[in-house]
Amino acid sequence: MRLHRLIAILLCIESRGRMKARELALALETSVRSIYRDIDLLAEAGVPIVTASGPKGGIYLMDGYTANLKQLNGGDVIQLYLTGMGIYTGGSTESGLKLKNTLLKLEQTMPAPYQSDIQKAKARFYFDDTPWWTERVAIPCLEAVRAAVWGSYKVTIQYEKADGSCSSRDVHPYGLVVKKGDWYLIAFCEVGQEIRTFKCERIIEIQPSAEVFEVPGDFSLEHYWMRQESTFKQLCREKKYYPVLIRTTKKQAGILAKRMEIIQSVQEGSHFLVTVNMYSYEAACRDTMDWIGRVEIVEPAILRQFVKEEISRLQRIYG
Repeated sequence: MRLHRLIAILLCIESRGRMKARELALALETSVRSIYRDIDLLAEAGVPIVTASGPKGGIYLMDGYTANLKQLNGGDVIQLYLTGMGIYTGGSTESGLKLKNTLLKLEQTMPAPYQSDIQKAKARFYFDDTPWWTERVAIPCLEAVRAAVWGSYKVTIQYEKADGSCSSRDVHPYGLVVKKGDWYLIAFCEVGQEIRTFKCERIIEIQPSAEVFEVPGDFSLEHYWMRQESTFKQLCREKKYYPVLIRTTKKQAGILAKRMEIIQSVQEGSHFLVTVNMYSYEAACRDTMDWIGRVEIVEPAILRQFVKEEISRLQRIYG
């Protein structure tokens, strides 16, 4: 990963000119101390890089020197393609640094008339997909998993199950799926002799092998995932089924349709009767209060009674 950060430093100061260490650290999502260590390493390698102190100082390349790193390669194209698919690379990861390098190369090779548009886009748009109140879930082995998928070599993983127990699996990584920020490894498991799905955040250790494999010609990652997703949803419906009848307006019915599993929706005059699956009584009690004031709980009676008691309790508190 450090190699990609060194390349990113060269690309940054070559495309943008003189930069402060703090600016480089922010751009590459690392510390100022790491930037200075990397600058020393580049200087020791013979790169004519200059550091100057003071208000007008900064880090820059000597006049006439070019890093000659503008040419896009196959890896750069892959990074752009994955980003175009909406796959988050992680700013401080190896893949994240590769993407930054690719974008810097593109920035340098664009014709002059487009440079102002690039700068304007960077100034006017900012994408932040991190959660508001929680940290992004750490996936410590993600880079190694991605490498195994791309290189088609077997790996041994230590996998933590939902109950906290761990097991060792020898797998052939067929592909990766990203859904709502969660990464899933689709791999052939040698023990089970079948294709299985592993949640990447539960892979706590990975050991690569020198042995390579071939993905079966008739395997489709997209088709496999769609089948698994359909099966998973059906199992959830069978195991967790708690229908709740709600009376609400047309506008709120539309909002419900986007946020909940709708079983049935029937118009009744100016209102709608919507049946939603809330999976269990406990889940319904937890979620129903978020909708009070916008919907009326009609059935089941036990849930309607719960809502009435909660409203009475709130009236006593705030009355």
